[in-house]
Amino acid sequence: MSNAVNLTDGLDGLAAGLSAIAFATLGIFAYLIGRTDASRYLGIFYLQHSGELTVYCLAMVGALIGFLWYNTYPAQVFMGDTGALALGGGLGAVAILLKSEFLLVFIGLVFIAETLSVLIQRFVFKYLRKKHGLEYAQKHRVFLRAPLHHHFEVKGWSEQQVVVRFWIIGIIGAFLALSTLKLR
Repeated sequence: MSNAVNLTDGLDGLAAGLSAIAFATLGIFAYLIGRTDASRYLGIFYLQHSGELTVYCLAMVGALIGFLWYNTYPAQVFMGDTGALALGGGLGAVAILLKSEFLLVFIGLVFIAETLSVLIQRFVFKYLRKKHGLEYAQKHRVFLRAPLHHHFEVKGWSEQQVVVRFWIIGIIGAFLALSTLKLR
């Protein structure tokens, strides 16, 4: 998860906005899992003292929204590898502490898509280079550019279009994760 957030941090506001959405979603889960009445009603397990994780998640949301004020296009402040790796590590740690690692598939939908785009591009390039040579591999790429957000930029989308549309996909992933509450 740590590297996935780092790969996503390529456009102004993309990683910060998606991380805020992910931490808000994990904060809701932490709150519900930490309440006996809510966990009993929803049929989910109860985890004592997960209220502290709720506070942590909401503090991260607040910090990310404050950071996003200066990080949206055109960015005045940049996150860098240190911030992106820490955010991803925090998301993964909270998911592990909540015993909800599988939820990261939904909550981190865009992060996973970005990582898969890099892995697919790299694997196909290496395979084609070995089988047909460097020139052939450079002409026959899966994506115009990896990670995925750069592919859409090369296709003609503006930076703001990519960021907002990926945020929308992140929100849809958060709703999918929240929909699993009554399915368990």
